[in-house]
Amino acid sequence: MGNALRLLYGHCCKPTTTGDSDHWDPTACLRPPSVFQLLPKICLTLISPPRYRKLLDAWKEAKPPPRTPEEAARLVIQTLKRHQTADVEGLLAFYGLPLPHTLVPLSTGANIITRGGQVDAKAVPDGDTISVYVSTADPRESSCVPRDVQMAAVQRSKARADRNYERADALHKKIIDSGYRVIKVQNEEILARKYRIRLRGIDAPESSMPYGKEAQEELVKLIQGKCLRIFVYEEDRYGRSVGDVYCNGIFAQEVMLKKGLAWHYTAYDQRFELATWEKEARAKRVGLWASSNPEKPWEWRKDRREGR
Repeated sequence: MGNALRLLYGHCCKPTTTGDSDHWDPTACLRPPSVFQLLPKICLTLISPPRYRKLLDAWKEAKPPPRTPEEAARLVIQTLKRHQTADVEGLLAFYGLPLPHTLVPLSTGANIITRGGQVDAKAVPDGDTISVYVSTADPRESSCVPRDVQMAAVQRSKARADRNYERADALHKKIIDSGYRVIKVQNEEILARKYRIRLRGIDAPESSMPYGKEAQEELVKLIQGKCLRIFVYEEDRYGRSVGDVYCNGIFAQEVMLKKGLAWHYTAYDQRFELATWEKEARAKRVGLWASSNPEKPWEWRKDRREGR
C-alpha cells in the first residue's frame, strides 16, 4: 500500500520544475482549464485497467471537448456508466470533478407538450416508454425543422383554409412520416416534433407479461393531462431519448418503482434512490413483487430473441 501511495505521489503530487510534459503541477487541479487538458494523460498514466482506456478515447473524440467541470464529469459518467458507482465517483473525486448527484440534469427544454394536453394509450406502449411532442417554436427546435416539413405545414394550413381537406390530410401524413405532427393547443395549431422517451433507470414489464398492462395504465394515468418536464441524458440504440420524466413535479420513475410496476435497471443506472424504492416495494410485496420470483423483462426479451 505504501509503495502504491508513493507511486501515486510521484505521478500527481510532485511539483515539476523542468517543464517536462510528462509531469504536472498539482496546483493544476485548482485551475480548471489545466486539469481538462491533462486528464487524458493522467488517465493513461495512473489508471491501468482496460475499462478506463475507453475514457481516454472518449476524451479524445469528444467534439467539442469538455470545457467545464460539469461537462468533464458528464463525459466520465457517460463513458463508465456500466461500471460500479463507487469506481466512477472515486475517479471524479480524485480529479476534483462534480459527483453525479450534484449535477443538474440536461433538459430538453420546458416547452414539452403532449397532443392536446392529453396522452392516449397509443402514446404509452408500456410502463417505461412515452411519446411527446415539442413545439418547433422552441429556439432549439426551430433551426432543425426540415424545409420540406415547413413547406408542408404552410401548404396544409392553406389547404384547410380552402376547405381542401383531402389535400390537407395528405400533407399532414407527409409531416407525420417525417417525425412531426400538427397539434392543437388552446385552439391554436402548432407544428411539433415527436420524441420517443425511454424512462431512465427503470425497466417495466412488457405489455404481454404479467403486470405489463397495469404498468402501462399506471404511466398513462400518471402523465395524462399533466405538464411534463423531461431531462434527457442520452439516446439509446433504438433512437429513443433516455431521460427522467416529471409530471407537475412528480418523478415518474419513483412512482413506477414504489408501486412495484418496474425494476431498477441496474445494468444502465446505479442511482441509490432507485434501488431504495425498488427495495421498499419488494418488502411490501406490492405489484409484480406479489410473486416470489417475477420474470425480468430483459430476460423475457432475450428468450424471445432466441426463440425460447
